Amino acid sequence: MLQAIGLTSAPRRGHTAAVDDLTFEAPPGHVTALLGVPGAGKTAALRLMLELDAGRGITYFRGRPLHRIPNPAREVGVLLGDVPGHPARTARGQLRMLCAAAGVPVSRADELLETVGLSGLRDRRIGALSPGMDRMLALASALLGDPHTLVLDDPAEGLAPREREWLHGLLRERAARGGTVLCTTDDPRAAARIADRVVTIDGGRLVADQSVGDFSRTRLRPRVAVRSPHAARLAVAVSREARETRRAVEVIAERGGRLSVYGATCAEIGDTAFRHGLPVHRLADEVADTGLVGSVGPEGAAAGSERGERPPVGRAADAPPPAPIRRRPARGPLQPVRYELRRLLGVGTATVVMAAVLVVSAGLSLLLARSGHAQLPRTLAAWPSLLPLPPAAMGAGLLGALSFGDEFRYPALASARGAVPCRLGLLMAKLTVSAGGALVLATASVLASAAALHLVHGGDLIRIPPNSIFLGVSWVGLAVGSAWAGLLGAGVFRVATAGVAAVLAVPVLVVPLVRVVAAGEGVGAVAGLPDRLRRLLWPYWPHEADRLLAVVVRVLGHPVGAALSLSLSVLVCAYVFTGLRGRLRW
Repeated sequence: MLQAIGLTSAPRRGHTAAVDDLTFEAPPGHVTALLGVPGAGKTAALRLMLELDAGRGITYFRGRPLHRIPNPAREVGVLLGDVPGHPARTARGQLRMLCAAAGVPVSRADELLETVGLSGLRDRRIGALSPGMDRMLALASALLGDPHTLVLDDPAEGLAPREREWLHGLLRERAARGGTVLCTTDDPRAAARIADRVVTIDGGRLVADQSVGDFSRTRLRPRVAVRSPHAARLAVAVSREARETRRAVEVIAERGGRLSVYGATCAEIGDTAFRHGLPVHRLADEVADTGLVGSVGPEGAAAGSERGERPPVGRAADAPPPAPIRRRPARGPLQPVRYELRRLLGVGTATVVMAAVLVVSAGLSLLLARSGHAQLPRTLAAWPSLLPLPPAAMGAGLLGALSFGDEFRYPALASARGAVPCRLGLLMAKLTVSAGGALVLATASVLASAAALHLVHGGDLIRIPPNSIFLGVSWVGLAVGSAWAGLLGAGVFRVATAGVAAVLAVPVLVVPLVRVVAAGEGVGAVAGLPDRLRRLLWPYWPHEADRLLAVVVRVLGHPVGAALSLSLSVLVCAYVFTGLRGRLRW
């Protein structure tokens, strides 16, 4: 059971409310059509029901508002607009990623691709799908959690007639299994074909709430559509014969040689045209829309009951106004690590970035070795003095920036909100996956450089330095820190380029600032910071742990390490502040 009570949207300045005190219900086991002309407020009403826009009122899904449902994907399936998926991701990859977000088995993706008829296109990229295929993929996304209630905004848009018939059958099957189906449409004939109840709105207000039988009798009329080059003569002949036989026939002339004839059959009109020698190019039975039947109000209530309309469900006249609807942030994925891994590996961007980093690292290491001026650690890291960061750190920062940048650009988790949920689980998953990717990239780049040097110069050039632990921790920290700086920068400013700028700002701006501060009056205090920290933190630790932690403190005491730590601290605070401000705004 879906009950919408007193839905009223917040009007924009200088405009009336798109939805005004709208109250209706969609019973289980039925398909309910929300009918209205374009601009009548259908989509705005759905957004209020789903708590996507601010306003007043409340909507109950089996007795609970949406924000009280623990797992909304298993209770309410939503289709609003197209699939906001990365155009390079396949249809199967998109559904598998959303399976992790909804907490359902990954096999559900293949089942739904088979259900919506896209099993043969599972490996086709989303950007190459036709509008009809994209609509079917959006429907499959709504069905992932096998929800009890479906809320669909014009689900037949962009579908071919055969696909529309299949969709109508699917909706009726869901209703026959006891589910609740609410879909919007602007076609009265389509509403009469697919729905058990039709809720008509106009200007955001309820006009009628009827069974499909009452709707067909009061809103739709059968007619015969005629097209003839002599439409005027045929209209006169049909009207004259109707008067002679005393039949109630209405003939309406339209442009383009067309007629709409009410109260006659195709056979009768064909016989009339034959008797008068008039050619007919088209003759078909149709159902015409007679327009809105009136408003359900003080005057229309009695008329509505005579037509068999159900009185509106909702508040009494003296009831208090409905509670405000808060625009609530989207929920994070139920399996965030699985979701982030499938988001990262579902497109070829990560592979291209890693391959480019390995090739550039190998080439730069050969150039540095040939020059003979760079030390071995810089040669293996492929970090010439002209570059602010080595290729591995830049690649890790770019992947981190794309982690949140693509999330905001293609908001699969919050398609109707346009914003990514600031959830701790999602953030930790992104930090974990980006750190793992940075570690793999850093290790692979060093191995690629070593392999290139061994292949060209032999094995004598590569020797393990005595401070290898310090160098290894510094290298991993630089790569992981760059990935996190890119991720947090993109998360704060909601664009991938801001994340890349945050990565470059560390060596270009923050490191020189740290060096200037360290060279000032407090240079002695700053220089002795690692030793004082080591004495303060762990006087009785085992030798190996003491040695490793000493290396970490030494890395943090380096200007680059201190600059990276400072930048990450600022970005974390900015991300937390942005999330808190967004929650207050919701």
